[in-house]
Amino acid sequence: MTSPQVDQGATPEEGYERGLGSRQVQMIAIGGAIGVGLFLGAGANIAKAGPSLILMYALAGVIIFFIMRALGELLLYRPVSGSFAEYSREFLGPFFGYFTAWTYWLMWVVTGMAELTATAIYVNYWFPSVHRWVTALVFLVILFGVNLISVKLFGELEFWFSMVKVTALIGMIVIGLGVLTFGFSSAGDTAAVSNLWAFDGFFPKGVGSSLMTLQGVMFAYLAVELVGVTAGESEDPEKTLPKAINTLPWRIALFYVGALTVILCVVRWTEFSPEVSPFVAAFARIGIPAGAGIVNFVVLTAALSSCNSGMYSTGRMLRTLADNGEAPAAFRRLSATRTPALGITVSVAFMGIGVLLNYVVPEKAFGYVTSVATAAGIWTWLMILVSHVLYRRAVKAGRLPASSFPAPGGAVCSWIAIVFLLFVTCLIAYDRDARTCLYVMAVWALALGIGWFVLKSRNPQITRRPEEPALEKVG
Repeated sequence: MTSPQVDQGATPEEGYERGLGSRQVQMIAIGGAIGVGLFLGAGANIAKAGPSLILMYALAGVIIFFIMRALGELLLYRPVSGSFAEYSREFLGPFFGYFTAWTYWLMWVVTGMAELTATAIYVNYWFPSVHRWVTALVFLVILFGVNLISVKLFGELEFWFSMVKVTALIGMIVIGLGVLTFGFSSAGDTAAVSNLWAFDGFFPKGVGSSLMTLQGVMFAYLAVELVGVTAGESEDPEKTLPKAINTLPWRIALFYVGALTVILCVVRWTEFSPEVSPFVAAFARIGIPAGAGIVNFVVLTAALSSCNSGMYSTGRMLRTLADNGEAPAAFRRLSATRTPALGITVSVAFMGIGVLLNYVVPEKAFGYVTSVATAAGIWTWLMILVSHVLYRRAVKAGRLPASSFPAPGGAVCSWIAIVFLLFVTCLIAYDRDARTCLYVMAVWALALGIGWFVLKSRNPQITRRPEEPALEKVG
């Protein structure tokens, strides 16, 4: 059966199946806030910052909320698939739309590599003799098949992945509180709230070391913006998107700040290892039969969930690029099941580099790819914030209609978030190991710049701003 071709003048969301219901969008939003950055990356960050990591997650969580409310205002002004790339194109110009879409594609490809690496580490918990690259390859193929079938299957799988994560995290918090309150299990004798400051204070390595964990903390929050990519395939975006975004604060407070606070009270921060998930280690310390294995299964589903989302979003971004003449036209085609099959296939092929990294440098693979993903994510968030500032300026001038979901604090909160993200970028540049990702991004920017000049030479029309009806003078 041949794949239907999208018309040249189609909008980015045209042709997609609006197959994501309210419960699925809600769970995609929740799942985006719970990933391998928390389950695995928190271990290394605890070793660097101790209990003060809780404060870093809370601080970053506030900034993430500012970013998501800015995105929410833009989404309700004009809900489109590939949202932030289209807003960058509209408010900053075609080059920024092109750069943002390709960089977001890179972010998810690299994040997919990180998640595949994490799945291999988790499977080694049960089967230490299995090579990591074999596990990564098997899961890559399975999730690839799921994303090719239909958006409904993707949404359903993501719903249950997220349900497992949410249920398990709540269970971990309840059990941890039980240990603290009633003192049961082998961890009960030493569990205490005072563990947050009793071992060299709340900032045992100093404030500077705590701030240096912000790179890893921001990686943990990557994917919260995925709810914006679902706009073109949501059944009722005007209703589901605000609800998903407004639940973000309690998700951050419960799943990040709450969960970390509980496990750091139950187990002293000095007992955690950078190479082991702190959640797995905590349950092993509590001594619940099979508890550590159950938690390991949960964190495995978290990694698979994020990789699943990565395949979903990369295919949509490539279609957005092709629709604007910034990627091969073949990426515009939808399969018989109305999925961007070619875009997903090419993205999965690049994610396969993660399999290669797990074969060549299995010990360093996770660190390499997370730093690059963080840098790409920071660019994406910056584009959302700058677009929001320019949108608010246009609304104030009467050139654009106001959104039905205005961000609290308006452009002020967006400026605060912009300054924060630039500060994190400076911290990355200061870190000798992490700054490698900035070199990678510089090469990436150069490659995209060359690609842009080639595109301009072939199609001068590409440099024109899109003429959207919304850009006309209001009133």
